[in-house]
Amino acid sequence: MSRPDAQRFPASVFGVGSEPDARFTLANERTFLAWIRTALALVAGGVALETLGLDLQPGLRLAASLVLIVAGTALPLIAWAGWMRVERALRNGSVLPSSIVGVVLAIVVAVVGVLVLLGVLLR
Repeated sequence: MSRPDAQRFPASVFGVGSEPDARFTLANERTFLAWIRTALALVAGGVALETLGLDLQPGLRLAASLVLIVAGTALPLIAWAGWMRVERALRNGSVLPSSIVGVVLAIVVAVVGVLVLLGVLLR
């Protein structure tokens, strides 16, 4: 008879270690879902910035919009990888890995802020 964990997706996560306390697994899932909501907000912000046609320098407005949309598209993939790393660590009883998602998001927000500021100043 096969292990029930080996039938869960992704097997690379659930096929290792032992089942952790459900509270930690659910907290990890809530964090992942929070990053998904953030990704949706980034995409919506990028679309809104370009669609509303604010009085910004058009090239910089487009660049800021594209940064937001690209980041919002990439963020779920980064968040998924982070969720898997944390879940594996929980299942193996090892130290939790650090997260790169916050750093990536901080850089994106800073770049967009600079582009919008320049767009205002150079219109």
